[in-house]
Order: sequence, then structure tokens, then C-alpha cells
Amino acid sequence: MSMDMDESREGMNEIMEERYREIEGGIGMKRIAQGAEAVLFADRERILKQRLAKSYRHPSLDMLLRKSRTRKEARIIEKIQSLKFPSPKLFAMCDRDMKIEMEFVQGALLKNVLESNHCAFGAEIGKNIAQLHANNIVHGDLTTSNMILAEKDRRIHFIDFGLSFVSDREEDKAVDLHLLRKALESKHHSISEECLAEIHRAYQENYGGAGTVFERLRKVEARGRHKSKSFG
Repeated sequence: MSMDMDESREGMNEIMEERYREIEGGIGMKRIAQGAEAVLFADRERILKQRLAKSYRHPSLDMLLRKSRTRKEARIIEKIQSLKFPSPKLFAMCDRDMKIEMEFVQGALLKNVLESNHCAFGAEIGKNIAQLHANNIVHGDLTTSNMILAEKDRRIHFIDFGLSFVSDREEDKAVDLHLLRKALESKHHSISEECLAEIHRAYQENYGGAGTVFERLRKVEARGRHKSKSFG
């Protein structure tokens, strides 16, 4: 079994190395974004994400961290793909060069269209989060910039699982919801409360553990308010 997994990973590495040679040669893909952790290349169908080396870290530690994070993100994408969750499909992963190749979901960023139908979109967001949390997957960066209203099926697809992790802790799930609240209040203030109410309603309808998560969420938000007063 171990040998089969090693051979599978080796084959995937070879696919990714060939693909990246094409990119470096200017074939097909173009750079579309660069953040603190990674650079993104894309064509009409695929995105390639490469984690960048950090010169301020010891080279061995940097390699270890990037390899671990690349593998973890690929495993998360594979897991949610098996759940038929609306998100990009994983095509390949190379843990030598810290690259992940995945589907390019064509559509509109939800941050640009949320306010056109915020209650219906809120309900769909809540249902999506419920599915993740029911399977102990915490997204880690729930914002409308990481959601796409896909052209292919008109569903909301979640993207960017670079901060995602597996956890059964109510605290982690509550923080996921809290960060989404903060993002909505910041970017969509005028409709944030109505949208959030629909998110919470759908979340509760679709996740049996919602009650304990909401209980923990009240404590998380109380801590946040106390901290704000302390610094105020």
C-alpha cells in the first residue's frame, strides 16, 4: 500500500513538473495574482498555485512548512471533492515544488453580487458551511472574496483552502462563523445582519451540531467585544 501511494505521488510530481515547464515557457497560463504565501497562474480551465519560499525562515524549516501546507491543502480539496461540495476540483499536486493544480471556477466573485440577492445567497452560504462543519472541515478564511457564483451551475463555490484544517472542536467552527460575520460587516455593512440571519438559519437546518457551535459563538463574540473595550 505504501509503495502504491509513493508511486502515485511520484507520478503526480512528474505531471506537475511537466506542466510547470510549460508555464515557465509561457505556454497557456498567465500570472493572475500573488499574495504573501503563493503565486497563482491560470488559463480558462485551470489554476496553478505555488507556495513561495520565505527568505526570513531557515531553509530547512521553510521547506518543511511549505511542503506540509501544500499537502494539507491538497488533502482538504480531495476530501471536499469526495463530498461533492461546490469547490474547485484537484487535478494534481507536487510536493517537491509546492504546487497545486486545480479547476478554475469561472463566475462572479460573490463580493460583487451578494447584495443583488443577499437573503438567498446567505441561505446557500449557510448550507455550504454546514456541510463543511458536519464533516469537521474548517475553512479558516470565510469571506465573500473566497466564494464564486459559478457560471456552470449557478451555485456558490468556496475557494482558497490554504488556511483550512480538520477539527471537531466547536470553538474552531464558531471562529469560522465569527470571521464571516466580521467580513460581512466590513464589506457588506448595509445587508450584513439580514444576510447573516439567513446564513445562521440555513446552518442550523443543515447541521445537527449547530446549537453547540452557536453557544460557543456567543462566547467568542463576547471575548471580541471585551477585547475591543479594553483597547478602546
